[in-house]
Amino acid sequence: MNEHAIASLVEPLLAVGRLELDRLEIVRAGKRSVLRLYLDGDGPEGRGPSLDEIADATRAISVALDESPAVGNAPYTLEVSSRGVSRPLTELKHFRRNVGRLVTLTLPEGSLAGRIVAVDGDAVELDVDGVSRLVLVADIITAVVTAELRKDVPGDDDADEEE
Repeated sequence: MNEHAIASLVEPLLAVGRLELDRLEIVRAGKRSVLRLYLDGDGPEGRGPSLDEIADATRAISVALDESPAVGNAPYTLEVSSRGVSRPLTELKHFRRNVGRLVTLTLPEGSLAGRIVAVDGDAVELDVDGVSRLVLVADIITAVVTAELRKDVPGDDDADEEE
């Protein structure tokens, strides 16, 4: 399998659906290979691709790969998914797509946890315990979304306010 040829084939297909190829992996699994494509994009609400967008992209990619010599003749399994919430945030678009989420940043002076309020220019605005803090993306060593467990009760409109 040729990674470059696969990426060149897939990227224009994804662009039609306003998606991006975040990562491509080819893993040998016995006589087969597993081709993993991780997709990203703004999605309908600006927070990443929807399941429907991923499904549509998967169908288009599958057809294109079947018609292309990029994967060669060896059998393979295609896996397509979003980039995932556990992936580090490395670009401004990643921070923008995670506005409202709790993140943990590693900075030269230590770690900082807060909720992304906005992304402007080359900086991320965080709410850190009720205080606004502007952090330059260039100063961030690592950034990851922090998982939050919430129990939404159907019909309870005040559930968000109590948390």
